[in-house]
Amino acid sequence: MSARVLPLLLASLLAIAGLIGCSDAGPGKTATGKLRVVAAESTWGSIAAQIGGDRVEVTDIISNPAADPHDYEPTSEDARAIAGAQLAFVNGIGYDFWATDLIEANPAPPKVVEVGRVGALGVGDNPHQWYSPAAVRRVAARMNLVYRIAEPEGAAYFRQRRLHFERVGLREYDELIARIRSRFGGTPVGASEGIFAPLASALGLRLVTPPGFLHAVSEGTEPTPADKTAADRQIADRQIAVWVYNSQNTTPDVQRLNDAAEAAGIPVTRVTEMPTPEGVSFQVWQVRQLRSLEAALEKARGR
Repeated sequence: MSARVLPLLLASLLAIAGLIGCSDAGPGKTATGKLRVVAAESTWGSIAAQIGGDRVEVTDIISNPAADPHDYEPTSEDARAIAGAQLAFVNGIGYDFWATDLIEANPAPPKVVEVGRVGALGVGDNPHQWYSPAAVRRVAARMNLVYRIAEPEGAAYFRQRRLHFERVGLREYDELIARIRSRFGGTPVGASEGIFAPLASALGLRLVTPPGFLHAVSEGTEPTPADKTAADRQIADRQIAVWVYNSQNTTPDVQRLNDAAEAAGIPVTRVTEMPTPEGVSFQVWQVRQLRSLEAALEKARGR
């Protein structure tokens, strides 16, 4: 975020906070008594809404798949959402620092759940924790807990919503993960960036792309010549069975590798940074990607 924009936005937030005040339903609640919740990204907002059910109103700051959460510049509308919220869910781990800045500038900040802290992670760790099935469950459990603390009378309801999310909402997601791990565990794969690393680990796939290449593309920096050469060779020599790329971050290097994989007859599949299309639930988005990956792995096995 530019140094010029942030002070103006923070000043706006302070003014907005003074105007919002408390409704008859209480601070941080809607006129109908629902908890006001804000999520920095719809990735976590989808889960927050499912666990909160009819007792919460969730506002996602970023839901547009074309937006880049790394360098997003929040608006006065975003500041208003944060100023009126009782709870805020942010990713942390150096991913959405702008959200933390807005929250800390609020004279009456909402209660914050930071995904990184839930998993004891910090700057330098992989921020894409929504691609870690274990992290998703940890965060869902923490959401359930903070909802119960914020509204004790709804504790039984929130527990039921969490169980429904995990047992019903994530059923196909869990089945696909178990099936891919059982059928294709140990398969060498390549990826355009680190976004895929937590999922590859959960699936038992062997991600062989140089870690330096994965990190550089994720952070928007230039991979080293050695890492580029290694990634090129893995594709040219068909050392990988499948190539996975983030279609929302297709740099010239990534596009070159996409083209090389297709030319070498290596199945290519994609993942995205944000839920696609906009408004789709977390599990529908993830299931579609897992199905595509499973089909690519099956194709590679039969080639």
